[in-house]
Parts: sequence; C-alpha cells; structure tokens
Amino acid sequence: MNTLDWAVLIAYFGVMVAIGLWSHKRVDNVSDFFTAGGKMPWWLSGISHHMSGYSAVMFTGYAGIAYTYGVTSYVTWSFPIAIGIAIGSQLFAPRLNRLRSRLHVASPLEYLKNRYNVPTQQALAVSGLLLKIVDVGAKWAAIATLLSVFTGASLNQGILITGVVTAVYCTVGGLWADALTELGQFLIQLVAGVAMLVAVLGKIGGFSGLWNVWDRLPAAHTHPTAGPYTVTFLLAYLFIKTFEYNGGMWNQAQRYMATANAHEATRSARLSSALWFVWPLVLFFPMWVAPLLVKAQKPDASDAYALLTEQLLPHGLLGLVVVGFFSHTMAMCSSDANAISAVFTRDIAPVVSRAARTWTERAGLVAARLSTISFLALSMALATQVNSPAFKDIITVVIKWVAGLMGPIAIPFMLGLLRPFRKSGPTAALVSWAAGLFAFWLTNYGLSGVQLQIQIVTPLATSLVLYVLIGLIKPEDTPERDAILARINSDDDGSAAADAVPAAAGADRT
Repeated sequence: MNTLDWAVLIAYFGVMVAIGLWSHKRVDNVSDFFTAGGKMPWWLSGISHHMSGYSAVMFTGYAGIAYTYGVTSYVTWSFPIAIGIAIGSQLFAPRLNRLRSRLHVASPLEYLKNRYNVPTQQALAVSGLLLKIVDVGAKWAAIATLLSVFTGASLNQGILITGVVTAVYCTVGGLWADALTELGQFLIQLVAGVAMLVAVLGKIGGFSGLWNVWDRLPAAHTHPTAGPYTVTFLLAYLFIKTFEYNGGMWNQAQRYMATANAHEATRSARLSSALWFVWPLVLFFPMWVAPLLVKAQKPDASDAYALLTEQLLPHGLLGLVVVGFFSHTMAMCSSDANAISAVFTRDIAPVVSRAARTWTERAGLVAARLSTISFLALSMALATQVNSPAFKDIITVVIKWVAGLMGPIAIPFMLGLLRPFRKSGPTAALVSWAAGLFAFWLTNYGLSGVQLQIQIVTPLATSLVLYVLIGLIKPEDTPERDAILARINSDDDGSAAADAVPAAAGADRT
C-alpha cells in the first residue's frame, strides 16, 4: 500500500465514525439502540442482514477453500445460506418481528423468560455470549491477517485498529449506525468486488474467460462438492445455516425486529437471500482462478486473495479492496456486539442485579453502550490467541466452533417461536441445550477420527431430537405460553393487535 491506498483506508474509517455520530441523534432509548425503534426500511434491513452475515473470513479461510477445491466454496457455503434465508423469510422473519411489535421486547431472548422460564433464558444467554466472543475473536484475527499482508502491521496492531473504529460507531449509534455503515460498506464492496473481477478477467482472456478458463484449472475445481466438503456436509450446513442466519445467532434476528411489521421483515429476508445467491459468485470467481495467477504461501492458502489483490490492482483500487475486507468484518462484528449488548442488558443484567431491574431509559442506554465496549474488548483480546493450539486456525473456529455450538442455543430459541412445538417447555429446552453441548465436546474432543460434517451437525441434531421428544413425552404447554405463541403466530398485523400486549408476555423484567 502507498499513500493513496492509506488515504482511501483512513477516509473509510472516518466516514464510518461520522455515520456513527450522525446516528447518535436517532437513538433516544434502548429500543432505538437495539431495534431502531421498528423504523428501519425493509431494503436497509435486508442489506444490513446480508452484510452482517459474513466477514473477512471469506477472503481468508474461504478463499483458501476456493483456491484449493474450486466451486465447492460457493455450493457448500453461500448457496445453502441463501436457501436457508429463503426458508426463514416465511418461517421465522415475521415471527421475530412480532417479538418487538407485539411483545415490545428489545432483545431476541427477552421473550424466553415467559416462553420457558428464567433459568432457560439465562442458560441460552450466557452460553451464546461466550460463543460470540470466540466467533468475533476469529473475525478480528481474519481481518488482521489480511492487514498484515498489505501493510506489514502485526496481528495485534490490526486487531486494535479495526476494533477501536468499530467500537466508536456502533457504541455511539447503535443498530442505526450498524445498518447505515453496512449500507455504505455494501456500496464500497460492490465497487471493489467488480474491480477485482474485471482485473482478473483481463488476465485470463477477457469476458469469455468466465466459461473458457475451467479447462486450465484442476478438474476437481468444477465439482460441486470436493475434499471434506461432501454432499453430507452440504446438507448439514443447510440444516445449520437455516437456524443460524434466521436469528439463531441473534444479530440477524435484530434486523427482522427492526422493520415496521412482519410483512416488511419477510421482504427484508427475501432481499438478503437474493444477495446471497448472486453476490458471492462475483467475489468467488477471482478466488477460483487464483491458482493460475498466484502461488499461495500459506498451507491453507488463506493468503491467496490478498496476494491476488496485491498483484492485479493499481494503488487506490488496492486500498478500496482492503476497505472491502474491512467492511464485511466490521459489519458482522458491530452487529454481533449490538446483539450481545441487548442480551446482556435486557436478559442477564436484570437477573443478576436488582438495580438493573429499575434502570431509567438513560441508565439503560449507558449500560447498553458500556456492555458493547466490553464485549468488543473481550473479543479483541481473544483474537490475539486465535492461532494458538487451543483454537488452531481461523476457519476451524468459524466452521467447527460456531456451527457446532450454535445449534444447542438456537433450537430452543427458534423452535420456541413455532406453534407446532408448543408442548416443548423448560425441560425440553434445557435438556436439549445441555445434551447438544455435550455432543459437541464428544465429537470434537472426546472421540478421534470423527468426520467434519458429523462434528458440526451432531450437536444441532441432538438438540433438535431431544427438544421434540421431550415435548411429546413431558408436555409443558400452559395457557400463558399458548397466549404468547398466539401473539407471535397470528397473521393479523393490525394496529390493535400490535398494541394489545398480554401481561404474561409483556414488560415484566423480574
């Protein structure tokens, strides 16, 4: 990078901070901070949902998969995510919106104390918080890895720079700042991604290279599944991502909650799904043909995209692509920070602190901002250890830890929204959660030689089966729980329905 590239990067950081400061004017209370007060346009929510779904891990870990195995990087990653979100646009998006519009909650998990009980809510909240610290830590490490390729900055320096800028805008402006910066980041990534595609096409013979280049690549590059990424892995990933990207990891749930009504949430999900079908194809193509243009230095080829960018793009555009790397990571990390802050201040703090139950609007907003900073600081500290023997490497953390541990947390939360599972109560939720965590430990650390797809799907499958079976064997549906489900599942989005909030589902914070 030269002076021009640095100018682009610094200008980007400045714009992100400026958006955060401008968004500060739109945040008057906790609801504005966590759910944009239900005033976010569906198209902004959809773009934000898409951008908060992937990070620089795509340009490191998944770039290595694309470099090594070819099109399977799309078929077994973004394609199942697109399908999963399309399913969730009807199944989960409208119900998640009704949590805010009808139950008047500001955190995705806030309804769980009435749907199940407080211990269940706390188990899911605390375990999810710990998992997200690990998840975001891996993403800080991914962007720092890319920064080191271009600038020579150390891992810790890269983590500190990106973390501090993200902390400023998402702490000041809340979900509004997250969504508006993600819109700007999407536009930047659009320009950077197209520029990279054009540069690569210029090297492989022009536009016709899109279909003529494949006979010059390894034959397996055109196989939809390859290496450890088998058909079984694809089906397992679709199963997992349907839950994760429809709210199982909380930050995407907030995008649906932030729209005005259930119909707008559905439109938001459909837009995000369409982007997941199309946009990764543009980003992945340069990675697929990278073996013809560069030689990766790292064993997992995670530096392939960065080397490609250095070789092909002129200064200025190089800086813009680096900004594109930052944009995805900062989008995901800031959205995770906001979601975790919501869960901590609305779900955990009122249980462990009597004072938190009587916070004023101002005190609650201060607590939200402090908890956001604390989460980012913890994840940044952990990021410095992501390549230690305990975590091995970036892609291991993202695929194994997040995909494996997400299921036990998401199953009681997501299926608890649906009327067919109304008989599954606190016992089903807690047992399925605990058994899923045990299954993760067993398949990853207790047994040797377990295939990757078995490692990532077993925890979720275990939780799903037990959640359903225990609900049938020991039904715990009550009139109060049925009333909550009726509010979430009704298609009537009239103003009267939105305003009539039953006491059982409402705002008691005890």
